[in-house]
Amino acid sequence: MIDAFTLEQCKKEEEIRQLKIKNLEHAIQQSEAMIVESQMDGDALTFLRRKVAESMQDLEVLYLINEKEDAE
Repeated sequence: MIDAFTLEQCKKEEEIRQLKIKNLEHAIQQSEAMIVESQMDGDALTFLRRKVAESMQDLEVLYLINEKEDAE
């Protein structure tokens, strides 16, 4: 999850928000590729899937902030 400070910075600064979005998108893509190709045990895969889900939620929050900024 995005910590409160980072979230506040993302609300204030579009550049920071865009960088965070790019980083999350890249991390999600790489993690999903690891899951598909993985030989990890079940616990490790579950952990990685949970982290991907959390990152997707963070990404959605940032997309919503973008939409709010565009509407203003």
